Amino acid sequence: MAAAAGSRDVEFIRARSDKRQYRRVVLPNALEILLISDPDTDKAAACMEVEVGSFSDPEGLEGLAHFLEHMLFYASEKYPGEHEYTKYITEFFIRPLMSQDAVLREIKAVDSEHKKNLLSDGWRMYQLQKHLASKDHPYHKFSTGSWETLETKPKERGLDIRHELLKFYENYSANLMHLVVYGKESLDCIQGLVDRLFSDIKNTDRISFKCPSHPLSEEHLQLLVKALPIEEGDYLRLIWPIIPSIQFYKEGPCHYLSHLIGHEGEGSIFHIIKELGWAMNLMAGESTNSTEYSFFSVSMRLTDAGHEHMEDIVGWIFKYLFLLKEDGVHEWIFNELVAINETEFHYQDKIDPISYVTGTVSSMRLFPPEEWLVGSALPSKYVPQRIMMILDQLSPERVRIFWESKKFEGCTTSAEPWYNTSYSVENVTPSVIQQWIQKAPTEKLHLPEPNMFIPKDFALKEVTEKVTFPKVLRKTPLSRLWYKPDLLFSTPKVHIIIDFHCPLSSHSPEAYVSTDLFVDLLVDYLNAYAYDAQIAGLYYSIYLTSDGFQVSLGGYNDKMRVLLNAILKQIANFEVKPNRFSALKETTVKDYQNFNFRQPHSQASFYVSLILEDKKWPVAEKLEALAKLESDSLAKFLPNLLSKTFLECYIQGNIEPSEAKSIAQEIEDTIFNTPNTMFKSMSPSQYLTKRVIMLENELKCHYQIEGLNQKNENSSVIQYIQVHQDDASSNIKLQLFSLIASQPAFNQLRTVEQLGYITSLSLRSDYGVWALQVLIQSTVKDPSYLDARIDEFFKMFESKIHELSDKDFKRNVKSLIDSKLEKFKNLWEESHFYWGEIDAGILKFDRVESEVALLRELKKEEFIAFFDQYIKLDAPQRRTLSVQVFSGNHSAEFKKAAAEADPPKTYRITDIFGFKRSRPLYSSLKGGPGRITMD
Repeated sequence: MAAAAGSRDVEFIRARSDKRQYRRVVLPNALEILLISDPDTDKAAACMEVEVGSFSDPEGLEGLAHFLEHMLFYASEKYPGEHEYTKYITEFFIRPLMSQDAVLREIKAVDSEHKKNLLSDGWRMYQLQKHLASKDHPYHKFSTGSWETLETKPKERGLDIRHELLKFYENYSANLMHLVVYGKESLDCIQGLVDRLFSDIKNTDRISFKCPSHPLSEEHLQLLVKALPIEEGDYLRLIWPIIPSIQFYKEGPCHYLSHLIGHEGEGSIFHIIKELGWAMNLMAGESTNSTEYSFFSVSMRLTDAGHEHMEDIVGWIFKYLFLLKEDGVHEWIFNELVAINETEFHYQDKIDPISYVTGTVSSMRLFPPEEWLVGSALPSKYVPQRIMMILDQLSPERVRIFWESKKFEGCTTSAEPWYNTSYSVENVTPSVIQQWIQKAPTEKLHLPEPNMFIPKDFALKEVTEKVTFPKVLRKTPLSRLWYKPDLLFSTPKVHIIIDFHCPLSSHSPEAYVSTDLFVDLLVDYLNAYAYDAQIAGLYYSIYLTSDGFQVSLGGYNDKMRVLLNAILKQIANFEVKPNRFSALKETTVKDYQNFNFRQPHSQASFYVSLILEDKKWPVAEKLEALAKLESDSLAKFLPNLLSKTFLECYIQGNIEPSEAKSIAQEIEDTIFNTPNTMFKSMSPSQYLTKRVIMLENELKCHYQIEGLNQKNENSSVIQYIQVHQDDASSNIKLQLFSLIASQPAFNQLRTVEQLGYITSLSLRSDYGVWALQVLIQSTVKDPSYLDARIDEFFKMFESKIHELSDKDFKRNVKSLIDSKLEKFKNLWEESHFYWGEIDAGILKFDRVESEVALLRELKKEEFIAFFDQYIKLDAPQRRTLSVQVFSGNHSAEFKKAAAEADPPKTYRITDIFGFKRSRPLYSSLKGGPGRITMD
C-alpha cells in the first residue's frame, strides 16, 4: 500500500518475545503516529497525547486544561449527540461542540473532583511542595481547578469561560500530538484508517511549551517544612532539584543511585533505621514531569521513635551519600543492574492493549523512533562521571526536607491556599546538617553484596501432558496440590500459591488482629533477605485472608525454590521479636485509626461488608483488641492458631509435574515436620468458610450513619441489590444487565443530575453471592436523597429494558461474549482466574465456555423476565440494602432521616450484629457435589 502520509521503516528496539509488528507514520498535518499490528489481540486501542497541559493554564484560570479534558468527552460539531463519543473519538480533536449546558455541568464535576481531594494527604502535600517554589514558574500553579477558579472568579472579571475554553483549545495543534493505534488488522489497514480519521486535525504549528527554568531558586532550598496531615502517621521526605536524567537515559545515573539509596538489604540506610525501630519503609528515586527540571527524593514512614530521631535519620542519609562519594562508582553494580534490566525487558509480560498504548505514547515525545518501545528501560553506557554529577547535586546545600506529623498541631504558622494545609518553614543550613551527621549513631553502612537471585537459566521445560485445566497432583491429610503447566506463554516463569487455612484466624477481633500482626511480622523479618529477589524479578507477598493467610510467589523459576525455602523456614521457625512487634503494632494502630479519614464511599463499602459477612469485625473492636495485644500474648496465641492448619497449594508455569510434587513435599515437610514447629494438621470437621447473610425479598433495609470525619464535605450512598448465588444462568443475565445499565446510570446520575463526581453501577460478589451495586459520593445532596434518585433511575430504566430492541439486545449479548472470550494475556491473568475458582471452591474451570454457550442461547424474553423478577423496583425477589454515610454538611438531614417513620417494606438497621443474627445464611460454595471438601 502506498502511504498517503510520510512513513519510513524504523528498526525498533523490541523485546525478544515481542511478535507484534510496528510502523511509524507522519501524516501531512505533522501528526506522528505509531501503528501496532497484533493478530492475536482481542481488543483494539488508541491513545493520543497532546503536549498541552496545566502549565499552559492562563493566569487566573487555574484548572482550565483539566476542564478542557473533561469537555472533550462531549459532543462534536460533526456528531452532536452526547455519549456517542466512544464512536467518534477523533472529533475530540477536530470540532468539539462544548455546549453551554455541558460547560456548567463539567465545572461542577471538576469542583466535585477537587472536593474529593481536599482531605487527601497525597494531594495536599504535593500542592505544598509546589506552593514552596518560584511563583513565576508554572510548577507553582494549582492545576486541578474548582468552582472558584472556573466559575466565580472568571465571572467577577467579566470573562466568558466557554470563550476562554475555545481560545485555549486553539493550542491543540497536530504537530504537538502523538498517537498510538493498536489493532489486529495489518499495518497497511491500520494506516489507511488513521489517515482517513486523523488527517483533518489542524496543524497550526504551535511551539511545544518549555519551562523557563528550574522551579526552585536558592530561597526554596535548605528548608525544613513541618506540615500537618489529615491522617495518622509521620512521614519524612528529602528532596533535591537535579538535572533530569532523561537527558542521560542511556547512562541511567538516577537508576544506579536509587538502587543503592533505596536498597533494603543489610548495610542499607533503611535496614539500619528499621532495626533501630525508627522507620517502616523507605523509597528513593527521581520524579519529574519535564525534560527541563527534575527532583530526586528519599521518603519514608516514621515511627514515633523515628519522629524523635528525625535529625539522626537525616544524618544517616547524608552519611550514606558521602559513603557513595568516597567509595566511588562500582562497575559491577552497574553491570548487575544492566543484566536485571535486560532480563526484565526481554521477558516482559504482555499487557492489555489500552495499558500498552498509554505507556508507549509518552515515549514518542521523549525518545527517537527506534527507542519508542524501550524508552529509558535499558541504560547500558557506563559513565561514572555522570553518576557522580547527580550525586554531587544531592548535597546539604540543595536539600528540602518535608516532615509530616500530627504532633505539629498548634505549632504551624502558615496555610497553603488551595488545600489549607497548615505548615511552618525553618532554614536548615549545611552546618546544621553537618551536626546531625556527626551525632548520628555509628552503625555500619555498606554497599550491598552481589545479588544471588539474578536468573541465569531461562530454559523452557518440556510439557509431556497437555493439561487444559488445573488438576490435583498430590493430596495428603496436610495439604493438596493443584498443578497446571504453562501451555500458552512460553515464558520461564512460575506462580506458586500456598494458602494456609487456619480456622482460628478470624473467629474474634482478638484473633483477627493477632493473625494480622503475625503476617506483618513475617513480611518484616523477610524483608532484608528477600529484597534482592524482588529486584531480580522474583516477587512474593504474604497477606491475611478470610480464613488464614496466604503466601504467593511469582517470577523466574530459576531461583524460585531458593526464595521459597527461605520463606518457609521463616514461617516454620517464627518467633515474636518484641522490638519489631512494638513498631508494627504502633503502625497498625494508626492504620486502623485512619479508617476514620477514608473517603465516605470507602466507609460505606466497608459497612456493606460488615452487614453481609458472618465473620467480620468493626474497626473499633479491632482497635480495642489491638490496644490490649502485647508481644507475649501474641506468642501464646500463635501455637493455638497454627495447631489447626491445612495447606491448599497451586503451582502453574514453567515447571514439570515431578518438580511441582517435590515443591509440595518440601512445603509440607518444612511447615509440619521442622523441629519445634507450631503447625499441626486439621481435621475435616474444622474446615470453616466465610458465609454471607441472605436479605429478604421485597424488603429494603437501610443503615444510616454519620461519617467518621465530619470535616469531609462528601456524603455517600451504596444501594446494594442482592440477586443470586453463583450460577451460570443467573450470572450471564446479571452481567448483561450491568453492561446495558452502567453507562446510562452514570449519564443520568452523574452527568444529567450532577449528583457527584464518583458515581457507578457495577457488579459485586461476596464469597460467590452476586449483586448489583450503585454508588454515589456527593457534596451537593444528602444520602437519603441520593438513594431516592437511584430508585428513580431504576423506575425510569424499566421501560428501557422492556422496550429493548432485538438489535440492541443481540449487540449487547455479543459484546458480553466478546469480553468473556478475551484471551489471557500473561501467566498471572490465567493463574489468578484458575486460583479464583479453587479458592472459592466452585471449580468451574470451564466457566467461560459454559457461560458463553448459555449466552448464545439466551432469549430476550428470559432476560426481561430475570429483570422483572430480581432487579426492577417492585420485583418480587428484589432484596435491597442501602448504606448511607452522612457528612457534616448533611447533619440536619441525618437527624431528620433518623426521626422519620419507616415506610412500608423497609427496615432500619440500628444493630448490625442483631440484624445479622436474625438472617439466614447462604450455603458455602466450598461444599457439595463437585466442590472442594476436606475429606
